[in-house]
Amino acid sequence: MSIEQKINRITDNLLADYEKGRTIDAIKHFEHPDKESIVAILGKLRTIILPGYYENTDHKFYTVRSNISILVEDVIYNLIKQITIVLKYVPGLENEDSSALKDRAEKITFDFFDTLPKIREYIETDLEASYEGDPAAYNKDEIICTYPGFFAILTYRIAHELFLLGVPLIPRIMTEHAHSLTGIDIHPGTTIGKYFFIDHGTGIVIGETTVIGSNVRVYQGVTLGALSTRGGQKLKSKKRHPTIMDNVTIYSGASILGGETVIGRNAVIGGNAFITSSVPDDAKVSVKSQELVYNYGSKKAEELKPAEPDDAWFYVI
Repeated sequence: MSIEQKINRITDNLLADYEKGRTIDAIKHFEHPDKESIVAILGKLRTIILPGYYENTDHKFYTVRSNISILVEDVIYNLIKQITIVLKYVPGLENEDSSALKDRAEKITFDFFDTLPKIREYIETDLEASYEGDPAAYNKDEIICTYPGFFAILTYRIAHELFLLGVPLIPRIMTEHAHSLTGIDIHPGTTIGKYFFIDHGTGIVIGETTVIGSNVRVYQGVTLGALSTRGGQKLKSKKRHPTIMDNVTIYSGASILGGETVIGRNAVIGGNAFITSSVPDDAKVSVKSQELVYNYGSKKAEELKPAEPDDAWFYVI
């Protein structure tokens, strides 16, 4: 059999497989949002929010006003287009005509732009928290230009406002883009207060119904997740993820699970703690009595226990 015949055989087999009527068989090239366009929108919004730090390379301009005006017009046009496409995923709008969807998308887009001052207000506090919380930061410019946690938070702030406006798909595409670049997975439905600081960040997971207060600090590898998802779609819209009150610090590797779990104000959660029940205000939580085993080659291994932490700590094993 020639190469051409083999290719024809494979093509025929695939075309036949596409006829099985499954979800993965649908051919809808023009009915799904364009991920590349959404990522481009996100980049331009970042420039609008932080105009002194990111350059608009698509256009030439002479003044800040003309720069911002061009970017705003560009984003409005493309965001309306993408929102119009995804609105059919909203229950009850599946059969809405394209003109009505576009009108709805236009209103949502302008409502979103009205939230930009709020996003800028919150991101300024996040920047302040990052600088004050990290002695390795030499200046705030370094944080804006290099910190993955700051990028993930900024992306979340943008996506969250679109999520609150009822936009499907697009907010998740934005946060998953940040996830792919930083290893930080923040669902756009999460509620996060001011002065939020992510240090290092890799491996952090924050679920949809998580509520986080103000002045919270989270380190790498932390999971704020659901206790169980065996209920599947029956759990949709239910509070599945924890509530973290103000002034909480959560160290690396900690897992805090469950919709009824509340971490009280000023609590400190130690590294690798596994928590499925509420913790009171001002508590300090750590894993107790870990053992370190040292092997010195030909010598007999010595089992050494670290010094017991302060008795005031509240322990979770």
